[in-house]
Amino acid sequence: MSKKVVSAVEGAEVVFRLGDPEHGLTGVRLWEELGLAAELLEFKPVDFGWELRLPRPSVHRMEYMFDIAGTGLRTDPTNPRVVGGAFGEHSWLPLPGYVEPAWIQVDPIASTLAPLTVDPTPVGPVDVQVWAPDGIAPGFELPLLLAHDGPEFASYAGLTHYVGAMVNEGRLPPLRLALIRPGSRNLWYAANPQYGIALTEHVLPAIGAQYKSKLPVLMGASLGALAALYAEWNHPGTFAGLFLQSGSFFTPETDPQESGFEFYAEVTGFVNQVLTATAAPSTPPVGLTAGTPEENVHNNRVMAAHLTSLGLDVAFDETPDMHNFTAWRDVLDPCLTDLLNRVWS
Repeated sequence: MSKKVVSAVEGAEVVFRLGDPEHGLTGVRLWEELGLAAELLEFKPVDFGWELRLPRPSVHRMEYMFDIAGTGLRTDPTNPRVVGGAFGEHSWLPLPGYVEPAWIQVDPIASTLAPLTVDPTPVGPVDVQVWAPDGIAPGFELPLLLAHDGPEFASYAGLTHYVGAMVNEGRLPPLRLALIRPGSRNLWYAANPQYGIALTEHVLPAIGAQYKSKLPVLMGASLGALAALYAEWNHPGTFAGLFLQSGSFFTPETDPQESGFEFYAEVTGFVNQVLTATAAPSTPPVGLTAGTPEENVHNNRVMAAHLTSLGLDVAFDETPDMHNFTAWRDVLDPCLTDLLNRVWS
């Protein structure tokens, strides 16, 4: 394959290439997260195969796939950079200014990961994995961080590596991390009162019965962020802090494109309840993050501003990336680090 048949950033353009000198393929399109106009995503036939040139977008990294006619979606064979996610692997390109988090290169402390199934609960069994530093007995009290979509956050956002590295460097105190696996994600996380009860009255006490815990902080992304806010709003005082990333804070005004979601009414109803409230049932410190170019950014800005107006201590940060685990990973430090130190200091 010719050296030039490589996808790359070239000056003010991102250039995607696919070798097919015999033009045996009938067409190639780009799948991407940015929501670009469909007419911009068709590759053009060139001498070596197929090429697409796009103006360089205002993000630090770009995830994409090739949609090959008659074959379907696949990663870019010219690009060795591949990232995993809930919907499979994507190719990605770094753009000027992108730097991976420094903690990725830091060795985490030795740790154990122990399974815990909480059953019964109002939503059925809830599977949890509890990460803890080696050598600390379960009866020794430590602060607790709980993560919605926990196993995926560990796999795709390096969450267990992050806490292990932060503790190893002394930037976070020793802690335990509970990775919560959703059984039926949309049903559980979409402002479901039964899940709120399961989490606050079953899962958290079960963890506390096995591991002596204090100052629990709950984190989540997308619907997981909505479920975290819902749990504290309806069970005030349960959590000492919330970390909410790219929350699905849908409203009919800002998110009509989500109206086909099966639990749209439940989500928008809860969000409206929060946004029309004149007082908050509790005021834990909150960290929010969202990607500046992502679809969710406006409703996250609105939610951050309103929670602040209700007297909550809110830190809101935007990043030039989209709605994916790597984007959420890349702001764990300093955003989650700062929140946990605010809560646990």
